[in-house]
Amino acid sequence: MSHVADRSSVVIMDTYGPRPRTFVSGDGVRLFDDNGKSYLDCLGGLAVVAVGHANPAVTKAVADQVAVLTHTSNLFHTEPQVELAEKLVALSEMDRVFFANCRATANEAAIKLARRYGQARSGPDRYRIVSLNDSFHGRTLATLAATGQPAKQATFAPLPVGFDQVPGGDIDAMAEAVDESVAAVMLEVIQGEGGVIPWSADYVRDVRSLCDESGTLLIIDDVQAGMGRTGNWFSWQDLNIEPDIASVAKA
Repeated sequence: MSHVADRSSVVIMDTYGPRPRTFVSGDGVRLFDDNGKSYLDCLGGLAVVAVGHANPAVTKAVADQVAVLTHTSNLFHTEPQVELAEKLVALSEMDRVFFANCRATANEAAIKLARRYGQARSGPDRYRIVSLNDSFHGRTLATLAATGQPAKQATFAPLPVGFDQVPGGDIDAMAEAVDESVAAVMLEVIQGEGGVIPWSADYVRDVRSLCDESGTLLIIDDVQAGMGRTGNWFSWQDLNIEPDIASVAKA
């Protein structure tokens, strides 16, 4: 174990059980450890480093921006923020953008928006969120409650109420779960942690139709499948449907 790993074990919680490697640099798809050994990076920082390490265009863009202005919060306007929002609106054909700092907070915002909309339209009893077994939507308490993996939830009970899961691909189970108390259905078009499972176009379209018929919002968590990974910019575009709310990250 390296000196860095020894120091890490003293001051950093062992939540993720890091591997006995210390990386010091990267170039494109290669990583280099503190012994100079080269590795092919098939993890990409858990899908964050989509354009490779030390990408010259990204490096220049970041350096140019922080040399002028670093951060002003969402309380003020900046042109780069507006430019990014305009691009996302144009690519997604959706209406507006809310910027968050990670997948979990993006999905938290989606849940909050769905609940606020449902209760404004139908009263305080419309707050439930229905998602799929084996799904993953984040590690905050609400997104963990939406995540269909009991093993990840077990040590954090009690979780927030109003979240239910149904088997993926079963439109009858979904139809049985969606009633007037459901504010939104939340799903991944391609389920990531559940085993890289692409739901059929018919199933996702049927869920869209069910939401339309019941006045329920459809939230698509496109964090793992979006940003060009399926050929289109967003996975729902492959199916010619539109979500009411979508979350993206790991660009």
